[in-house]
Amino acid sequence: MLKSIIISGPPAIGKTTIAKGLAKEFGLVHLSGGDILKELAEEEGFDTKRDDWWDTQEGMNFLSKRQENSEFDRKVDDKLKKLFSKGDVVITSYTLPWLVDGGVKIWLDGSKENSAQRMTTRDNLSETNALEIVQKRYNENKIIYKTLYGFEFGENLSVFDKIIETDGLNAEQVLEIAKSTVREYF
Repeated sequence: MLKSIIISGPPAIGKTTIAKGLAKEFGLVHLSGGDILKELAEEEGFDTKRDDWWDTQEGMNFLSKRQENSEFDRKVDDKLKKLFSKGDVVITSYTLPWLVDGGVKIWLDGSKENSAQRMTTRDNLSETNALEIVQKRYNENKIIYKTLYGFEFGENLSVFDKIIETDGLNAEQVLEIAKSTVREYF
């Protein structure tokens, strides 16, 4: 069986935290679509060294550039598809669940307010600013993926094996649900 896991969900919902926890638990490699996209941004002259780079003005500028040129996203997705097909990975990706078959696909769901609250703690932002960033990233990514692939990001979740509602749960609780889901498939 292909041991590949995809974690998806809206911005700042906790995808990386859960993916890293699953990778550790099951002895898999963690890969991030966002990290591969950052590599492409660096090639374009952006300085992506901060962990919260996506939420900075420069990160927002690159998001706008991606809207103008879908090749950034296509390159990332092509690379992720190849890595997924090799197996033994946990990948965080907005798009991959709709683009590949197999593996275990988990959607982390929650309110934009919950995501914004995570950002205020993680990135030292005001709640208002964090909510604006979450909303902008979600909406603009949704437009990119609709244009590029024709699917409604966050709308049709039928491709997922498990949807975890994160509101009211801490990271450990979400991780335990994700581990339990993966054990059922592996």
